[in-house]
Amino acid sequence: MIYDSVKDIKGIGPKMVEHLADMEIETIEDLLYYFPNRYDHYEQKPLHDLVHDDKVTIVGQVLQEPLVHYYNKRRSRMIVQLKVDGAVVKGVLFNRAFAKKHFQPGETVSLNGKWDQHRLQITVDQFKKGSIDAKSPITPIYSLKSDIKNVQMIKFLKEALTTYLSSIREILPSTYLQAYKLPSIHEALQAIHFPASFKELKHAKRRFIYEELLIFQFKLQLIRKRNREATKGNNQRFNKDQVDQLMHSFPFTLTDAQMTCLNDILKDLASPYRMNRLLQGDVGSGKTAVAILSLYASVTAGKQVAFMVPTEILAEQHEETLQELLPEHVIIRRLTGSIKGKKRKEFLEEISTGECDVVVGTHALIQDDVHFANLGFVIIDEQHRFGVNQRNILKEKGILADVLFMTATPIPRTLSITTFGDMDVSKIDQMPQGRKPVETYWVKHNMLNRVLSFIYKEIQQGYQAYIICPLIEESDKLDIQNALDLYHQLQELLPAHVKAGLLHGRLQAEEKEEVMDSYAKNKVQILVSTTVVEVGVNVPNSTVMLIQDADRFGLSQLHQLRGRVGRGDAQSYCILVADPKGENGKERMRIMTETTDGFLLAEKDLELRGPGDMFGSKQSGLPDFRLADVVHDYRALEIARADAIDIVENERWKENDFEELKRYVSNKSLFTDELLS
Repeated sequence: MIYDSVKDIKGIGPKMVEHLADMEIETIEDLLYYFPNRYDHYEQKPLHDLVHDDKVTIVGQVLQEPLVHYYNKRRSRMIVQLKVDGAVVKGVLFNRAFAKKHFQPGETVSLNGKWDQHRLQITVDQFKKGSIDAKSPITPIYSLKSDIKNVQMIKFLKEALTTYLSSIREILPSTYLQAYKLPSIHEALQAIHFPASFKELKHAKRRFIYEELLIFQFKLQLIRKRNREATKGNNQRFNKDQVDQLMHSFPFTLTDAQMTCLNDILKDLASPYRMNRLLQGDVGSGKTAVAILSLYASVTAGKQVAFMVPTEILAEQHEETLQELLPEHVIIRRLTGSIKGKKRKEFLEEISTGECDVVVGTHALIQDDVHFANLGFVIIDEQHRFGVNQRNILKEKGILADVLFMTATPIPRTLSITTFGDMDVSKIDQMPQGRKPVETYWVKHNMLNRVLSFIYKEIQQGYQAYIICPLIEESDKLDIQNALDLYHQLQELLPAHVKAGLLHGRLQAEEKEEVMDSYAKNKVQILVSTTVVEVGVNVPNSTVMLIQDADRFGLSQLHQLRGRVGRGDAQSYCILVADPKGENGKERMRIMTETTDGFLLAEKDLELRGPGDMFGSKQSGLPDFRLADVVHDYRALEIARADAIDIVENERWKENDFEELKRYVSNKSLFTDELLS
C-alpha cells in the first residue's frame, strides 16, 4: 500500500502529482518520508532566558510609529520599537515597508525571528497582532517547489498518516528499539510531522537518524564482507627476522603508533585475503618508515612492489629515502614522465622480467606498456590525489595485489567511518620523540614588513623560507596577494646574495624540478609558491612558512602547508597573514595558532566547512541522508557501525527479529539479495 501512487490521496489531482514528482515524491512512502526542514513555534519566554542567535518569539507594546529607510525602490529597512519586560527592544524588518500600518503605537504585537542579545534586537521573519496562544502548536515547515503551499502539504500528510500509517512495517529490530529507548516507526512518523512537544520531536529525530545510519552501515559492511571473501590475497610468506633486522638498522626508533600500524599491515600481507587498508597519519608522523618496512616484507616474500605518488618531486624524494634505508640487494627503479628513451626501455625490461623489486613512480606506473612480473603489493601515497580509475588500474596490474593507501591529510573519524567504511583503517596518531612543534602566529597585513625582516634574520643564520600565495597572478575579482607580484617585489627588496625562486602549477615539469632542486640545495633561500608545495616537499633546512591571505584556505590545507617546515632540528615557524572579515575566518586563524594536532584540526574543519566542502561534494562519496549528519551525529554513527558489524559478522540478519530490516535492505539495494541469501 505505501508503494501506491500519491494520486490515491484525497485532494491530490493530476497537476499536483506532477508538482510532487518534481520533488521526487511519487509514492505514499516518499510523501511520509519527506520530513519538514524546520518547525515554527510561537513560545514566549522572558528576555533574560533568550539565547543569542536563536529563533525566538517576543511579545510587546509598540512605542512609536516605525521608521523606514529606503535604499532604492525595492530595498528597505523598517525598525519597530517595542516595550518588552520593562526594556526597549528593536524589531528589524527588511523589504516589508508595506507592513508599517500593522504597527500602531500602543498596540500589542508578536514578533518571531533571530535574536541578537548584544543589541536587544530581533530580525523579524513573521509577525502578527496581539499576544500568542500559550498552547501554540508546533507547525511543520516543508521545503517546497512548484506551486505547492505549506498548508497543502500539511493537509496531504495528515491524510496519508490517517489512511496509511498502520500499514507501515517496523524495520528496526525490537532489540535496538528497547536498548536505545527509540519510538516505534508509527510513533516516530506521527511525531516528525506533527509533534505534540519538542521532546517528542527530539526522540523521533533520534530514531530516524539511527535508522538511516544503521541501514547505510549495514550495506557498507555487506560490501566489505563480499569484497574480502571474493578477493583471495597473496598470502605472502615474508621473512619476519629480516624485517626486524631492517627496523633495528633505522637511525630512529618507531613509535608505539607506528608499530601498531606496521603489525596491522604485516598481518594483512600474511592473510589469505587481499589487503585494502588506509594508513593515515599526520604530517611528520612517520608513515614512510612504516611503508618501507611493509614493502620490504613483500620483497622478502619474492614479490614486486609498486609505490605510486602524485608528483615527480615526491617520487624522487621517496627513491632517495628507499635507497638510503633498504638493503643494497633490493633493486629500486623510479618511473616518471621525465624518464624517457633508452633509460625507460631498460627500466620496463627490468620490471617485466622481475629483476626490479621496487618501482616508485607517478601515474606513469599505469601506462599500458608497464608490465610487472610478480606484483604483490601496491602502495598509493596521498591517495585522494588519484582518481578511482587510476587507483584501480594499478591494483589490477597485480594478481590480486595487496593494496595500502596512505594519506597525510588527517581524516576525521566520522568521515573515515563513512567514506572509507569498506576499508580497514590504521592511524598513526603519535609524533616521533624530540620533534619540536612548529610555532604558529597570526598577523595582519600591516605587519608584513616586520615578518619579512624576521625571515631575513633566519636566512642570515643559514635557514630557508616558503612564502605561499593563493593566486599565481593578479585577479580583477579578488584583492589578494599573488605569487608573481610578490616574487618580483622580493627580487627588488632582497640583498643580492639572497635568492628567491618561483613555483606554481603553470610551470612545466622540468621547470618545477629545477626550482625545487635549487631550493633543496639552498641555491634559493626563499621559495615563493602557490599550494603546489602542499604535499610531499621535504627540505629540512626550511624553518619559516609564511602564508599570505591565510583565511582563503581551509584548516586542513593550512596544516598541510605548515607541515613543510619543522622537518629538521631547528625551531620552525608558521606565520599566517590575514585580515579575515567573517567570524568563520577569524576562528580558523585562532584554531591554527592553538594546536598542531592535524586530527583535531580536521574535526574542526569539518565542523566549520562541512564534509562536502572538505572533500568536494561530488567526490566525497558521502551519502545523502534525510536527517543524519555525519559530523554532529558521530556518536549515533559509531553505534550504528558497531551494530552493523555485529549483524553481518554474526549473520544476525538470519534471526526473526531482523527479518524486516533484511527485507528492506534487500528491496532497496541491487547487490544485497545474493549477500543476504
